[in-house]
Amino acid sequence: MNTVTGAEIVIQCLKEQGVDTVFGYPGGTILNIYDALYKHQDEITHILTSHEQGAAHAADGYARVTGKTGVCMATSGPGATNLVTGIATAFMDSVPMVAITCNVAVGLLGRDSFQEIDITGVTMPITKYNFIVKDIKKLADTIRKAFRIAQTGRPGPVLVDITKDVTGALGEYEFKAPEPIKRQEDTILPDDLETALTLIRKSQKPYIFVGGGAIIADASEELHSFAHKIQAPVADSLMGKGAFDGTDELYTGMVGMHGTKTSNLGITECDLLIVAGARFSDRVIGKASEFAKNAKILQFDVDAAEINKNIKTYASVVGDLKTILKKLNARLDPLNHEEWIAHIDRMKDMYPMRYEKNILTGPSIMETIYKVTQGDAIITTEVGQHQMWAAQFYQYKTPRSFLTSGGLGTMGYGLGAALGAKMGCKDKTVINVAGDGCFRMNFNEIATATRYNIPIIQVVFNNHVLGMVRQWQTLFYGKRYSHTVLNDQVDFVKIAEGMGAKAYRVTEKEEFETTLKEAIALHIPVVIDCQIHCDEKVFPMVSPGAPIEDVFDAEDLKI
Repeated sequence: MNTVTGAEIVIQCLKEQGVDTVFGYPGGTILNIYDALYKHQDEITHILTSHEQGAAHAADGYARVTGKTGVCMATSGPGATNLVTGIATAFMDSVPMVAITCNVAVGLLGRDSFQEIDITGVTMPITKYNFIVKDIKKLADTIRKAFRIAQTGRPGPVLVDITKDVTGALGEYEFKAPEPIKRQEDTILPDDLETALTLIRKSQKPYIFVGGGAIIADASEELHSFAHKIQAPVADSLMGKGAFDGTDELYTGMVGMHGTKTSNLGITECDLLIVAGARFSDRVIGKASEFAKNAKILQFDVDAAEINKNIKTYASVVGDLKTILKKLNARLDPLNHEEWIAHIDRMKDMYPMRYEKNILTGPSIMETIYKVTQGDAIITTEVGQHQMWAAQFYQYKTPRSFLTSGGLGTMGYGLGAALGAKMGCKDKTVINVAGDGCFRMNFNEIATATRYNIPIIQVVFNNHVLGMVRQWQTLFYGKRYSHTVLNDQVDFVKIAEGMGAKAYRVTEKEEFETTLKEAIALHIPVVIDCQIHCDEKVFPMVSPGAPIEDVFDAEDLKI
Protein backbone atom coordinates (compact mmCIF):
# COMPACT_ATOMS: atom_id res chain seq x y z
CA MET A 1 0.00 0.00 0.00
CA ASN A 2 1.40 3.37 -1.08
CA THR A 3 0.85 6.86 0.30
CA VAL A 4 0.06 9.20 -2.62
CA THR A 5 -1.99 12.28 -3.39
CA GLY A 6 -5.67 12.12 -4.24
CA ALA A 7 -4.81 13.21 -7.75
CA GLU A 8 -2.44 10.26 -8.10
CA ILE A 9 -5.19 7.94 -6.83
CA VAL A 10 -7.46 9.19 -9.63
CA ILE A 11 -4.86 8.40 -12.29
CA GLN A 12 -4.04 5.00 -10.81
CA CYS A 13 -7.74 4.10 -10.74
CA LEU A 14 -8.07 5.09 -14.40
CA LYS A 15 -5.15 2.80 -15.20
CA GLU A 16 -6.82 0.01 -13.21
CA GLN A 17 -9.86 0.34 -15.46
CA GLY A 18 -7.78 0.08 -18.62
CA VAL A 19 -8.31 3.71 -19.62
CA ASP A 20 -5.86 4.72 -22.33
CA THR A 21 -7.44 7.98 -23.55
CA VAL A 22 -9.21 10.85 -21.80
CA PHE A 23 -10.68 14.06 -23.18
CA GLY A 24 -10.80 17.27 -21.22
CA TYR A 25 -9.96 20.85 -20.44
CA PRO A 26 -7.99 21.99 -17.36
CA GLY A 27 -8.78 24.73 -14.86
CA GLY A 28 -8.04 25.83 -11.31
CA THR A 29 -9.75 23.18 -9.22
CA ILE A 30 -8.61 20.23 -11.35
CA LEU A 31 -4.97 21.31 -11.64
CA ASN A 32 -3.73 18.65 -9.24
CA ILE A 33 -5.19 15.89 -11.42
CA TYR A 34 -3.66 17.44 -14.53
CA ASP A 35 -0.31 17.60 -12.77
CA ALA A 36 -0.56 13.89 -11.97
CA LEU A 37 -1.68 13.20 -15.54
CA TYR A 38 1.48 14.92 -16.79
CA LYS A 39 3.55 12.31 -14.98
CA HIS A 40 1.63 9.50 -16.71
CA GLN A 41 1.38 10.95 -20.21
CA ASP A 42 3.12 7.88 -21.67
CA GLU A 43 0.36 5.66 -20.27
CA ILE A 44 -2.77 7.78 -20.71
CA THR A 45 -3.26 10.00 -23.76
CA HIS A 46 -5.05 13.25 -23.00
CA ILE A 47 -6.80 15.13 -25.80
CA LEU A 48 -7.27 18.82 -25.07
CA THR A 49 -10.49 19.76 -26.85
CA SER A 50 -11.47 23.30 -27.77
CA HIS A 51 -14.49 23.26 -25.45
CA GLU A 52 -15.62 20.99 -22.63
CA GLN A 53 -18.71 20.01 -24.61
CA GLY A 54 -16.38 18.65 -27.28
CA ALA A 55 -14.63 16.58 -24.60
CA ALA A 56 -17.89 14.99 -23.48
CA HIS A 57 -18.92 14.20 -27.07
CA ALA A 58 -15.46 12.79 -27.80
CA ALA A 59 -15.63 10.51 -24.76
CA ASP A 60 -19.08 9.44 -25.95
CA GLY A 61 -17.82 8.68 -29.47
CA TYR A 62 -14.86 6.75 -28.08
CA ALA A 63 -17.22 4.67 -25.94
CA ARG A 64 -19.62 3.92 -28.79
CA VAL A 65 -16.98 2.60 -31.18
CA THR A 66 -14.94 0.63 -28.63
CA GLY A 67 -17.61 -0.57 -26.19
CA LYS A 68 -15.35 0.67 -23.38
CA THR A 69 -16.19 3.45 -20.93
CA GLY A 70 -15.35 6.91 -22.22
CA VAL A 71 -13.73 9.41 -19.85
CA CYS A 72 -13.88 13.20 -19.86
CA MET A 73 -12.59 15.78 -17.39
CA ALA A 74 -13.37 19.38 -16.53
CA THR A 75 -12.80 21.93 -13.83
CA SER A 76 -15.47 23.39 -11.56
CA GLY A 77 -18.19 25.91 -12.37
CA PRO A 78 -18.51 26.64 -16.10
CA GLY A 79 -16.10 23.84 -16.96
CA ALA A 80 -18.40 21.31 -15.33
CA THR A 81 -21.60 22.84 -16.69
CA ASN A 82 -20.13 22.82 -20.21
CA LEU A 83 -20.11 19.02 -19.96
CA VAL A 84 -23.84 18.86 -19.27
CA THR A 85 -25.11 18.61 -22.86
CA GLY A 86 -22.63 15.83 -23.61
CA ILE A 87 -23.58 13.95 -20.44
CA ALA A 88 -27.27 14.26 -21.31
CA THR A 89 -26.57 13.01 -24.83
CA ALA A 90 -24.83 9.92 -23.43
CA PHE A 91 -27.64 9.37 -20.92
CA MET A 92 -30.38 9.42 -23.55
CA ASP A 93 -28.46 6.96 -25.76
CA SER A 94 -27.23 4.64 -22.96
CA VAL A 95 -23.52 5.30 -23.47
CA PRO A 96 -21.03 4.29 -20.74
CA MET A 97 -19.12 7.38 -19.66
CA VAL A 98 -17.38 8.62 -16.54
CA ALA A 99 -17.14 12.40 -16.20
CA ILE A 100 -14.60 13.58 -13.64
CA THR A 101 -14.97 17.12 -12.37
CA CYS A 102 -13.35 18.93 -9.48
CA ASN A 103 -14.99 21.41 -7.16
CA VAL A 104 -13.81 24.01 -4.68
CA ALA A 105 -12.39 22.84 -1.37
CA VAL A 106 -14.78 21.44 1.23
CA GLY A 107 -14.55 24.58 3.37
CA LEU A 108 -15.66 26.73 0.42
CA LEU A 109 -18.68 24.63 -0.59
CA GLY A 110 -22.02 26.37 -0.23
CA ARG A 111 -20.50 29.86 -0.06
CA ASP A 112 -20.94 30.93 -3.69
CA SER A 113 -17.19 30.62 -4.04
CA PHE A 114 -15.42 31.45 -7.29
CA GLN A 115 -16.38 28.89 -9.95
CA GLU A 116 -18.42 26.86 -7.47
CA ILE A 117 -21.49 25.01 -8.66
CA ASP A 118 -23.45 22.03 -7.38
CA ILE A 119 -22.69 19.90 -10.42
CA THR A 120 -24.05 16.73 -8.80
CA GLY A 121 -27.36 18.52 -8.31
CA VAL A 122 -27.31 19.81 -11.88
CA THR A 123 -26.61 16.40 -13.41
CA MET A 124 -28.75 14.20 -11.16
CA PRO A 125 -31.53 13.77 -13.78
CA ILE A 126 -29.09 12.97 -16.61
CA THR A 127 -26.72 10.46 -15.01
CA LYS A 128 -27.16 6.88 -13.87
CA TYR A 129 -25.54 7.98 -10.62
CA ASN A 130 -23.26 10.74 -9.43
CA PHE A 131 -20.93 11.35 -6.51
CA ILE A 132 -19.20 14.17 -4.70
CA VAL A 133 -16.03 13.02 -2.92
CA LYS A 134 -15.06 15.01 0.18
CA ASP A 135 -12.93 12.34 1.88
CA ILE A 136 -9.78 10.93 0.33
CA LYS A 137 -10.44 7.56 2.00
CA LYS A 138 -13.50 7.13 -0.23
CA LEU A 139 -11.92 8.33 -3.46
CA ALA A 140 -10.57 5.09 -4.98
CA ASP A 141 -13.65 3.01 -4.24
CA THR A 142 -15.91 5.78 -5.57
CA ILE A 143 -14.10 5.87 -8.92
CA ARG A 144 -14.22 2.07 -9.16
CA LYS A 145 -17.93 2.11 -8.36
CA ALA A 146 -18.50 4.79 -11.01
CA PHE A 147 -17.00 2.61 -13.74
CA ARG A 148 -18.96 -0.42 -12.57
CA ILE A 149 -22.26 1.48 -12.60
CA ALA A 150 -21.54 3.02 -16.01
CA GLN A 151 -21.12 -0.44 -17.56
CA THR A 152 -23.63 -2.60 -15.67
CA GLY A 153 -27.04 -3.47 -17.11
CA ARG A 154 -28.23 -0.59 -19.25
CA PRO A 155 -25.07 1.56 -19.58
CA GLY A 156 -24.96 5.28 -19.01
CA PRO A 157 -22.91 8.23 -17.74
CA VAL A 158 -21.71 8.62 -14.16
CA LEU A 159 -20.25 11.83 -12.76
CA VAL A 160 -17.60 11.98 -10.03
CA ASP A 161 -17.06 15.43 -8.51
CA ILE A 162 -13.98 15.71 -6.28
CA THR A 163 -13.16 18.66 -4.05
CA LYS A 164 -9.78 20.24 -4.71
CA ASP A 165 -8.46 19.61 -1.21
CA VAL A 166 -9.09 15.87 -1.67
CA THR A 167 -6.99 15.84 -4.85
CA GLY A 168 -4.12 17.49 -2.94
CA ALA A 169 -4.36 15.43 0.26
CA LEU A 170 -2.32 12.31 0.98
CA GLY A 171 -3.99 8.93 1.23
CA GLU A 172 -3.40 5.22 0.93
CA TYR A 173 -3.67 3.49 -2.44
CA GLU A 174 -3.56 -0.21 -3.24
CA PHE A 175 -4.12 -1.68 -6.69
CA LYS A 176 -7.43 -3.47 -7.16
CA ALA A 177 -8.34 -5.28 -10.37
CA PRO A 178 -11.77 -4.40 -11.78
CA GLU A 179 -14.60 -6.81 -11.11
CA PRO A 180 -15.87 -8.52 -14.28
CA ILE A 181 -19.07 -6.99 -15.63
CA LYS A 182 -21.62 -9.80 -15.74
CA ARG A 183 -24.47 -9.95 -18.21
CA GLN A 184 -27.92 -9.51 -16.67
CA GLU A 185 -29.28 -13.03 -16.86
CA ASP A 186 -31.08 -13.55 -13.55
CA THR A 187 -34.16 -11.66 -14.80
CA ILE A 188 -34.59 -13.96 -17.84
CA LEU A 189 -37.44 -16.14 -16.57
CA PRO A 190 -38.25 -19.59 -18.05
CA ASP A 191 -41.98 -18.81 -18.26
CA ASP A 192 -41.26 -15.62 -20.21
CA LEU A 193 -39.09 -17.54 -22.66
CA GLU A 194 -41.82 -20.17 -23.11
CA THR A 195 -44.38 -17.47 -23.90
CA ALA A 196 -41.98 -15.91 -26.40
CA LEU A 197 -41.35 -19.25 -28.10
CA THR A 198 -45.09 -19.95 -28.38
CA LEU A 199 -45.77 -16.53 -29.94
CA ILE A 200 -42.92 -16.91 -32.43
CA ARG A 201 -43.96 -20.41 -33.50
CA LYS A 202 -47.61 -19.39 -34.02
CA SER A 203 -46.90 -16.20 -35.95
CA GLN A 204 -47.50 -16.16 -39.70
CA LYS A 205 -46.28 -12.59 -40.30
CA PRO A 206 -43.49 -11.84 -37.80
CA TYR A 207 -41.43 -8.64 -37.97
CA ILE A 208 -38.28 -7.79 -35.98
CA PHE A 209 -37.67 -4.23 -34.83
CA VAL A 210 -34.10 -3.63 -33.64
CA GLY A 211 -32.82 -0.79 -31.47
CA GLY A 212 -29.54 0.37 -29.99
CA GLY A 213 -29.74 -2.19 -27.20
CA ALA A 214 -28.73 -4.88 -29.68
CA ILE A 215 -25.46 -3.03 -30.31
CA ILE A 216 -24.80 -2.45 -26.62
CA ALA A 217 -25.40 -6.16 -25.90
CA ASP A 218 -23.07 -7.24 -28.72
CA ALA A 219 -25.96 -9.34 -30.03
CA SER A 220 -25.53 -8.90 -33.80
CA GLU A 221 -24.48 -12.48 -34.50
CA GLU A 222 -27.35 -13.91 -32.47
CA LEU A 223 -29.77 -11.45 -34.08
CA HIS A 224 -28.72 -12.53 -37.58
CA SER A 225 -29.23 -16.19 -36.68
CA PHE A 226 -32.59 -15.45 -35.07
CA ALA A 227 -33.95 -13.47 -38.03
CA HIS A 228 -32.98 -16.13 -40.55
CA LYS A 229 -34.17 -19.00 -38.36
CA ILE A 230 -37.67 -17.54 -38.01
CA GLN A 231 -37.56 -16.00 -41.53
CA ALA A 232 -38.69 -12.52 -40.47
CA PRO A 233 -38.00 -9.11 -42.04
CA VAL A 234 -35.94 -6.72 -39.95
CA ALA A 235 -36.31 -2.96 -39.47
CA ASP A 236 -34.22 -0.77 -37.20
CA SER A 237 -34.35 2.48 -35.29
CA LEU A 238 -31.85 5.27 -35.78
CA MET A 239 -29.87 3.93 -32.81
CA GLY A 240 -30.05 0.35 -34.08
CA LYS A 241 -28.17 1.02 -37.33
CA GLY A 242 -25.57 -1.69 -37.92
CA ALA A 243 -26.96 -4.13 -35.37
CA PHE A 244 -28.38 -6.04 -38.34
CA ASP A 245 -26.50 -5.99 -41.65
CA GLY A 246 -28.01 -3.29 -43.87
CA THR A 247 -27.17 -5.35 -46.97
CA ASP A 248 -28.97 -8.48 -45.74
CA GLU A 249 -31.93 -9.71 -47.83
CA LEU A 250 -34.23 -9.56 -44.77
CA TYR A 251 -33.43 -5.92 -44.00
CA THR A 252 -36.13 -3.37 -44.86
CA GLY A 253 -34.70 -0.09 -43.56
CA MET A 254 -35.48 2.28 -40.75
CA VAL A 255 -38.94 2.59 -39.20
CA GLY A 256 -40.72 5.74 -38.03
CA MET A 257 -40.99 9.38 -39.04
CA HIS A 258 -38.35 9.03 -41.77
CA GLY A 259 -38.51 5.27 -42.11
CA THR A 260 -39.00 3.43 -45.36
CA LYS A 261 -42.49 2.79 -46.63
CA THR A 262 -41.76 -0.94 -46.54
CA SER A 263 -40.82 -0.91 -42.85
CA ASN A 264 -43.68 1.34 -41.80
CA LEU A 265 -46.33 -0.54 -43.77
CA GLY A 266 -44.86 -3.96 -42.95
CA ILE A 267 -44.90 -3.31 -39.21
CA THR A 268 -48.49 -2.08 -39.53
CA GLU A 269 -49.46 -5.35 -41.25
CA CYS A 270 -47.48 -7.85 -39.16
CA ASP A 271 -49.14 -10.16 -36.61
CA LEU A 272 -46.14 -10.33 -34.24
CA LEU A 273 -43.68 -7.50 -33.66
CA ILE A 274 -40.52 -8.68 -31.92
CA VAL A 275 -38.76 -5.68 -30.40
CA ALA A 276 -35.08 -6.22 -29.61
CA GLY A 277 -33.46 -3.50 -27.51
CA ALA A 278 -35.60 -0.55 -28.62
CA ARG A 279 -37.48 1.95 -26.46
CA PHE A 280 -40.44 2.95 -28.68
CA SER A 281 -39.40 6.57 -29.22
CA ASP A 282 -42.18 8.91 -30.30
CA ARG A 283 -40.27 9.48 -33.55
CA VAL A 284 -40.59 5.73 -34.22
CA ILE A 285 -44.14 4.94 -33.18
CA GLY A 286 -46.00 8.05 -34.42
CA LYS A 287 -49.59 7.80 -33.17
CA ALA A 288 -49.17 5.32 -30.33
CA SER A 289 -52.69 3.87 -30.50
CA GLU A 290 -52.16 2.92 -34.16
CA PHE A 291 -48.62 1.55 -33.92
CA ALA A 292 -48.40 -2.12 -35.00
CA LYS A 293 -52.17 -2.23 -34.52
CA ASN A 294 -52.55 -5.74 -35.99
CA ALA A 295 -49.72 -7.28 -33.98
CA LYS A 296 -48.99 -8.79 -30.64
CA ILE A 297 -45.89 -7.06 -29.33
CA LEU A 298 -43.09 -9.12 -27.82
CA GLN A 299 -40.36 -6.98 -26.25
CA PHE A 300 -36.84 -7.97 -25.22
CA ASP A 301 -34.99 -5.40 -23.11
CA VAL A 302 -32.41 -5.29 -20.33
CA ASP A 303 -34.28 -2.46 -18.59
CA ALA A 304 -37.59 -3.47 -17.01
CA ALA A 305 -38.61 0.20 -16.94
CA GLU A 306 -38.92 0.13 -20.75
CA ILE A 307 -41.61 -2.54 -20.71
CA ASN A 308 -45.06 -0.96 -21.18
CA LYS A 309 -43.59 2.54 -20.86
CA ASN A 310 -44.64 3.93 -24.24
CA ILE A 311 -46.40 0.97 -25.88
CA LYS A 312 -48.42 -1.80 -24.25
CA THR A 313 -46.76 -5.15 -24.87
CA TYR A 314 -48.40 -8.57 -25.09
CA ALA A 315 -45.35 -10.30 -23.59
CA SER A 316 -41.77 -9.52 -22.69
CA VAL A 317 -38.45 -10.97 -21.60
CA VAL A 318 -36.23 -8.81 -19.40
CA GLY A 319 -32.49 -9.31 -19.45
CA ASP A 320 -29.36 -9.30 -21.57
CA LEU A 321 -30.41 -9.42 -25.23
CA LYS A 322 -27.49 -11.56 -26.40
CA THR A 323 -28.38 -14.21 -23.82
CA ILE A 324 -32.12 -14.05 -24.62
CA LEU A 325 -31.49 -14.60 -28.33
CA LYS A 326 -29.03 -17.43 -27.64
CA LYS A 327 -31.63 -19.23 -25.54
CA LEU A 328 -34.34 -18.75 -28.16
CA ASN A 329 -32.11 -19.82 -31.04
CA ALA A 330 -31.19 -23.01 -29.18
CA ARG A 331 -34.85 -24.04 -28.93
CA LEU A 332 -36.23 -22.86 -32.26
CA ASP A 333 -36.43 -24.97 -35.39
CA PRO A 334 -36.32 -23.10 -38.71
CA LEU A 335 -39.67 -21.53 -39.59
CA ASN A 336 -41.10 -20.91 -43.05
CA HIS A 337 -42.67 -17.54 -43.86
CA GLU A 338 -41.92 -17.42 -47.59
CA GLU A 339 -45.28 -15.91 -48.54
CA TRP A 340 -44.81 -13.08 -45.99
CA ILE A 341 -41.24 -12.43 -47.11
CA ALA A 342 -42.35 -12.37 -50.76
CA HIS A 343 -44.98 -9.76 -49.84
CA ILE A 344 -42.35 -7.62 -48.10
CA ASP A 345 -40.02 -7.97 -51.10
CA ARG A 346 -42.78 -6.75 -53.42
CA MET A 347 -43.15 -3.67 -51.22
CA LYS A 348 -39.40 -3.05 -51.46
CA ASP A 349 -39.77 -3.01 -55.25
CA MET A 350 -42.87 -0.79 -55.11
CA TYR A 351 -41.41 1.78 -52.70
CA PRO A 352 -37.75 2.47 -53.47
CA MET A 353 -35.91 5.41 -51.96
CA ARG A 354 -36.12 8.20 -54.54
CA TYR A 355 -34.07 11.35 -55.07
CA GLU A 356 -32.77 13.55 -57.89
CA LYS A 357 -29.84 11.60 -59.36
CA ASN A 358 -28.25 14.25 -61.57
CA ILE A 359 -27.25 16.92 -59.04
CA LEU A 360 -25.36 17.17 -55.75
CA THR A 361 -27.84 16.28 -52.99
CA GLY A 362 -27.72 14.90 -49.47
CA PRO A 363 -28.64 11.38 -50.62
CA SER A 364 -26.08 11.44 -53.45
CA ILE A 365 -23.37 12.54 -51.02
CA MET A 366 -24.13 9.63 -48.68
CA GLU A 367 -24.30 7.11 -51.51
CA THR A 368 -20.94 8.36 -52.78
CA ILE A 369 -19.42 8.08 -49.29
CA TYR A 370 -20.72 4.49 -49.15
CA LYS A 371 -19.29 3.71 -52.59
CA VAL A 372 -15.86 5.22 -51.92
CA THR A 373 -15.49 3.68 -48.43
CA GLN A 374 -17.10 0.38 -49.52
CA GLY A 375 -19.31 0.61 -46.45
CA ASP A 376 -16.34 0.23 -44.12
CA ALA A 377 -16.15 3.71 -42.58
CA ILE A 378 -17.36 4.99 -39.23
CA ILE A 379 -19.99 7.65 -39.86
CA THR A 380 -20.78 10.23 -37.20
CA THR A 381 -23.48 12.86 -37.59
CA GLU A 382 -24.88 16.02 -36.21
CA VAL A 383 -28.70 16.35 -36.09
CA GLY A 384 -31.11 17.23 -38.87
CA GLN A 385 -31.65 16.41 -42.53
CA HIS A 386 -28.09 15.19 -43.07
CA GLN A 387 -28.53 12.83 -40.10
CA MET A 388 -31.58 11.22 -41.73
CA TRP A 389 -29.86 10.97 -45.12
CA ALA A 390 -26.90 9.32 -43.39
CA ALA A 391 -29.29 6.78 -41.87
CA GLN A 392 -31.17 6.18 -45.12
CA PHE A 393 -28.49 6.09 -47.81
CA TYR A 394 -25.46 4.45 -46.19
CA GLN A 395 -25.72 0.69 -45.64
CA TYR A 396 -24.34 -0.11 -42.19
CA LYS A 397 -23.05 -3.67 -42.20
CA THR A 398 -21.57 -3.84 -38.71
CA PRO A 399 -22.38 -2.46 -35.25
CA ARG A 400 -20.59 0.58 -33.83
CA SER A 401 -20.17 2.09 -37.30
CA PHE A 402 -22.90 4.78 -37.01
CA LEU A 403 -22.68 7.35 -34.21
CA THR A 404 -25.47 9.85 -33.77
CA SER A 405 -27.42 11.64 -31.06
CA GLY A 406 -30.72 9.81 -31.24
CA GLY A 407 -32.42 10.56 -27.94
CA LEU A 408 -31.42 14.14 -27.17
CA GLY A 409 -30.89 15.23 -30.78
CA THR A 410 -27.78 17.28 -30.02
CA MET A 411 -26.64 19.70 -32.71
CA GLY A 412 -22.86 19.93 -32.34
CA TYR A 413 -22.44 16.28 -31.30
CA GLY A 414 -20.83 14.76 -34.36
CA LEU A 415 -17.45 16.45 -34.70
CA GLY A 416 -16.42 15.72 -31.10
CA ALA A 417 -17.75 12.17 -31.49
CA ALA A 418 -15.67 11.77 -34.67
CA LEU A 419 -12.52 12.74 -32.77
CA GLY A 420 -13.31 10.19 -30.06
CA ALA A 421 -14.16 7.54 -32.64
CA LYS A 422 -10.89 8.04 -34.49
CA MET A 423 -8.92 7.81 -31.24
CA GLY A 424 -10.73 4.58 -30.46
CA CYS A 425 -10.44 3.05 -33.96
CA LYS A 426 -7.34 4.52 -35.55
CA ASP A 427 -7.40 2.08 -38.47
CA LYS A 428 -10.87 3.20 -39.63
CA THR A 429 -11.87 6.06 -41.91
CA VAL A 430 -14.02 8.39 -39.78
CA ILE A 431 -16.35 10.85 -41.50
CA ASN A 432 -18.60 13.34 -39.73
CA VAL A 433 -21.55 14.64 -41.71
CA ALA A 434 -23.10 17.94 -40.64
CA GLY A 435 -25.50 20.58 -41.78
CA ASP A 436 -24.12 24.09 -41.86
CA GLY A 437 -26.25 25.03 -38.84
CA CYS A 438 -24.82 22.18 -36.76
CA PHE A 439 -21.27 22.72 -37.96
CA ARG A 440 -21.35 26.31 -36.68
CA MET A 441 -22.04 25.12 -33.15
CA ASN A 442 -18.79 23.26 -32.46
CA PHE A 443 -16.56 23.71 -35.51
CA ASN A 444 -13.84 24.88 -33.12
CA GLU A 445 -13.02 21.19 -32.67
CA ILE A 446 -11.41 21.26 -36.11
CA ALA A 447 -8.58 23.00 -34.22
CA THR A 448 -8.41 19.94 -31.93
CA ALA A 449 -8.13 17.67 -34.95
CA THR A 450 -5.27 19.70 -36.42
CA ARG A 451 -3.50 20.11 -33.06
CA TYR A 452 -3.11 16.33 -32.76
CA ASN A 453 -3.34 15.55 -36.49
CA ILE A 454 -6.40 13.37 -35.96
CA PRO A 455 -7.30 12.59 -39.61
CA ILE A 456 -11.07 12.89 -39.56
CA ILE A 457 -13.07 14.09 -42.57
CA GLN A 458 -15.79 16.68 -42.02
CA VAL A 459 -18.45 16.82 -44.74
CA VAL A 460 -20.77 19.83 -44.51
CA PHE A 461 -24.17 19.63 -46.22
CA ASN A 462 -24.31 23.38 -46.78
CA ASN A 463 -27.80 24.51 -47.80
CA HIS A 464 -27.53 27.90 -46.04
CA VAL A 465 -30.62 27.16 -43.92
CA LEU A 466 -31.59 25.14 -40.87
CA GLY A 467 -32.74 22.38 -43.20
CA MET A 468 -34.99 20.18 -41.08
CA VAL A 469 -36.70 23.14 -39.42
CA ARG A 470 -37.22 24.71 -42.85
CA GLN A 471 -38.71 21.44 -44.08
CA TRP A 472 -41.27 21.56 -41.26
CA GLN A 473 -41.92 25.24 -41.95
CA THR A 474 -42.54 24.38 -45.61
CA LEU A 475 -44.89 21.46 -44.91
CA PHE A 476 -46.68 22.57 -41.74
CA TYR A 477 -46.14 26.33 -41.23
CA GLY A 478 -47.17 27.86 -44.55
CA LYS A 479 -43.57 28.52 -45.67
CA ARG A 480 -43.04 31.10 -42.92
CA TYR A 481 -39.25 30.78 -42.62
CA SER A 482 -38.83 32.36 -39.22
CA HIS A 483 -35.12 32.62 -38.34
CA THR A 484 -33.99 29.57 -40.33
CA VAL A 485 -32.07 31.24 -43.17
CA LEU A 486 -28.27 31.23 -42.74
CA ASN A 487 -27.36 32.88 -46.02
CA ASP A 488 -24.63 35.11 -44.60
CA GLN A 489 -20.92 35.73 -45.15
CA VAL A 490 -19.50 32.75 -43.24
CA ASP A 491 -16.91 30.89 -45.33
CA PHE A 492 -16.30 27.39 -43.98
CA VAL A 493 -13.34 26.80 -46.28
CA LYS A 494 -11.49 29.84 -44.92
CA ILE A 495 -12.43 28.94 -41.34
CA ALA A 496 -11.13 25.39 -41.75
CA GLU A 497 -7.92 26.58 -43.39
CA GLY A 498 -7.50 29.15 -40.62
CA MET A 499 -7.53 26.28 -38.11
CA GLY A 500 -4.95 24.34 -40.09
CA ALA A 501 -7.13 21.86 -41.97
CA LYS A 502 -7.24 21.11 -45.68
CA ALA A 503 -10.53 22.39 -47.12
CA TYR A 504 -12.53 22.05 -50.33
CA ARG A 505 -15.73 23.55 -51.70
CA VAL A 506 -17.81 21.23 -53.90
CA THR A 507 -20.79 22.16 -56.07
CA GLU A 508 -21.08 19.22 -58.50
CA LYS A 509 -21.94 15.56 -57.86
CA GLU A 510 -18.97 14.16 -59.80
CA GLU A 511 -16.60 16.59 -58.07
CA PHE A 512 -17.49 15.22 -54.64
CA GLU A 513 -16.32 11.68 -55.35
CA THR A 514 -12.90 12.85 -56.56
CA THR A 515 -12.54 15.18 -53.59
CA LEU A 516 -13.51 12.52 -51.05
CA LYS A 517 -10.97 10.05 -52.44
CA GLU A 518 -8.26 12.70 -52.20
CA ALA A 519 -9.31 13.62 -48.65
CA ILE A 520 -9.08 10.01 -47.49
CA ALA A 521 -5.65 9.58 -49.09
CA LEU A 522 -4.23 12.66 -47.34
CA HIS A 523 -4.54 11.24 -43.79
CA ILE A 524 -4.96 14.72 -42.30
CA PRO A 525 -8.00 16.66 -41.02
CA VAL A 526 -10.13 17.69 -44.01
CA VAL A 527 -13.29 19.76 -44.37
CA ILE A 528 -15.46 19.40 -47.51
CA ASP A 529 -18.06 22.15 -47.91
CA CYS A 530 -20.83 20.73 -50.16
CA GLN A 531 -23.23 23.29 -51.60
CA ILE A 532 -26.73 21.81 -51.90
CA HIS A 533 -30.14 23.37 -52.54
CA CYS A 534 -31.98 24.92 -49.60
CA ASP A 535 -35.24 23.08 -50.36
CA GLU A 536 -33.90 19.54 -50.48
CA LYS A 537 -36.17 17.44 -48.25
CA VAL A 538 -35.96 14.20 -46.34
CA PHE A 539 -38.45 11.63 -47.58
CA PRO A 540 -40.26 9.41 -46.80
CA MET A 541 -41.92 11.24 -43.92
CA VAL A 542 -44.75 10.81 -41.42
CA SER A 543 -46.46 13.94 -40.13
CA PRO A 544 -45.99 14.49 -36.37
CA GLY A 545 -48.55 12.50 -34.38
CA ALA A 546 -49.85 10.60 -37.42
CA PRO A 547 -49.84 6.78 -37.73
CA ILE A 548 -46.64 5.50 -39.33
CA GLU A 549 -48.70 3.84 -42.08
CA ASP A 550 -49.53 7.37 -43.30
CA VAL A 551 -45.99 7.66 -44.64
CA PHE A 552 -45.56 9.83 -47.73
CA ASP A 553 -42.85 10.99 -50.10
CA ALA A 554 -42.38 13.66 -52.76
CA GLU A 555 -44.32 11.63 -55.32
CA ASP A 556 -47.34 11.48 -53.00
CA LEU A 557 -47.28 15.27 -52.59
CA LYS A 558 -47.64 15.66 -56.37
CA ILE A 559 -50.98 13.82 -56.38
